[in-house]
Amino acid sequence: MSFNSITLLSLTDQTNHIDGKKCTLFALRFQSDAKEWCMVKQLGDFNLLLNALRLTSTDCKLKLPTKNMFDPSFGRKRLKQLKAFINELITDPQYLEQDCVKKFLGLDQLCPPGLPLTAQVDMETTEAKRAIPEDFVLVKKIGMGAFGQVYLANSRTTNGVFAIKVLKKKQQIERPSGVQQVMSERNVLIKSLQHPFLCKLRYTFQSASMLFFVMDYVNGGELYSYIQRERFTEERAKFYVAEIACALGYLHSEKIIYRDLKPENILLDGQGHIVLTDFGLCTNADGVQETGTVCGTPEYLAPESIRAGEYSYAVDWWGLGTVFYEMLYGLPPFFDTNRRKMHEAVLMKPVKLGDNISEEAKQLLLGLLHKSKEERLGSRLDFEEIRSHCFFRKMDWAALLARRIRPPFTPLVSSLADTRHVAPEFTCLPISASVINSIERLGRSDTSLFMDDTFSGFTYNPAAVLGK
Repeated sequence: MSFNSITLLSLTDQTNHIDGKKCTLFALRFQSDAKEWCMVKQLGDFNLLLNALRLTSTDCKLKLPTKNMFDPSFGRKRLKQLKAFINELITDPQYLEQDCVKKFLGLDQLCPPGLPLTAQVDMETTEAKRAIPEDFVLVKKIGMGAFGQVYLANSRTTNGVFAIKVLKKKQQIERPSGVQQVMSERNVLIKSLQHPFLCKLRYTFQSASMLFFVMDYVNGGELYSYIQRERFTEERAKFYVAEIACALGYLHSEKIIYRDLKPENILLDGQGHIVLTDFGLCTNADGVQETGTVCGTPEYLAPESIRAGEYSYAVDWWGLGTVFYEMLYGLPPFFDTNRRKMHEAVLMKPVKLGDNISEEAKQLLLGLLHKSKEERLGSRLDFEEIRSHCFFRKMDWAALLARRIRPPFTPLVSSLADTRHVAPEFTCLPISASVINSIERLGRSDTSLFMDDTFSGFTYNPAAVLGK
């Protein structure tokens, strides 16, 4: 992928609540000849970047907004100065080639290292309009669970295709930790904007009775459905495991434990790349890497989770091991229809490996499925241990992250809105009238009227990406 120019399309701000603290998020939209992408930053990220540049360049003349601007137009002036900061950053080669700048702009994930970059600034760009609930038309139901439903939706103004997850506030309030999990999922999804293998959140809305997550629709189907059809070759499994590991490593770098890795939560996009979704069980480690809350799907629980003991990021590497095993053998490693026997096997029995896989694959499985979380692969250096394992000796990780490695399998899809890979038991169901009425009542009214203290900070509405 090449970048002959980079343009700042828009920079917008919004006040949000993250981990219970009020802060301002800045949504930056960029465009190159090959791609558009969005980055979400806090003001502290700008300060860290400026400090890094000053360490590497004695003549750095970049400036950020001062802190003593308390006049009523402070927000507008701050945005103007931040735009000037970004525009100078992307037009000056001495800044653009710095690794810290590439990381800040997301270029380290979008293009190969060492590629020359030039930029142009669109001085006429105006602010994109913000989305409203009325912008979306529900097409059909594509999923449902104990606490929510998911709908395919089209944009009324563009060709954009989205998946809208709808939750009832009452159910979330009544279930243990329900509100906390909803807010955690929302915050994780915002952070996921920066990674190619994580589901992208576009907006969140709320009505008096419901919560709405508007996300990119992924049309290639669940990894689970493909595993049910056939066992994967080792090379095919290697590709998926590598992309999943990249996604988990990114979450861990953001101090997030995923906790629910399973084939049903791994989607394939239209090109065949993985997209990790459903962040409802994520927890924020927040500097303390041990937690004792039991959650997850029984077949994929790590030994420490079954014991209801303390666990850390290592539970996700166990999950990766179970999914890898299932790709190769068709079932999770200790599967039994009797849950008690299955958990006993997880705790006590060694994993059985057939002779149809390489020695390197066996070593990776044994490392990921080590019953001791302290000895498990990934427990010390996290993703770097997986990345450096002999099983991935020939893997070009930079190319993988930039999506430059051709997937071993391409799902059959005819359009962005193709639902052939969605289970018919969902698509044949009618759209809930209460959901339609809730969206219609929101209409073009001030959505702040529907915000309440229970879900304070839930709404997320950056510059519109309705055509994406």
